[in-house]
Amino acid sequence: MAKDKTKESAEDLKEQKVEINTHHRIDKVVCGEVAELKMGYAKLEFKANKDMIVDEYNLIHSGFVYNAAANAAMFAVNEPFSELVSSEAKYLAPIESGKVITFEATASHLATRTRDVIVVGRVGEIKIFEGEFKIVILDKHPLRIKLSDS
Repeated sequence: MAKDKTKESAEDLKEQKVEINTHHRIDKVVCGEVAELKMGYAKLEFKANKDMIVDEYNLIHSGFVYNAAANAAMFAVNEPFSELVSSEAKYLAPIESGKVITFEATASHLATRTRDVIVVGRVGEIKIFEGEFKIVILDKHPLRIKLSDS
């Protein structure tokens, strides 16, 4: 039986490349640059640089690693009005200046307004970061939401 070309499976949709719909003005040096983007998936490259060093051993502050991982999660969701609401991060190895971390982020629950995103960061084949991010999809920009009646 031939496959109906008008009905695409979820797997087919995940393989389609998509345009960037979020974080257009983010600093790519500080938060990494998208290398690949598909429905529910983002690959991001982040190069640790000398401005991120905390000591004489060229150790990079873990906050920069977290920024890049969170950015990868946001791109995996790729919605213009979305907000990170919680996360859990594991730093598995220290990073020194000059290293390139490749983050891969995979979102689940693509049909809902709350997405769970698993992010793994590697330097070469070595896993140095893993995290889970929860991102909610909003109807409008988070700074345009009225929080109270007062």
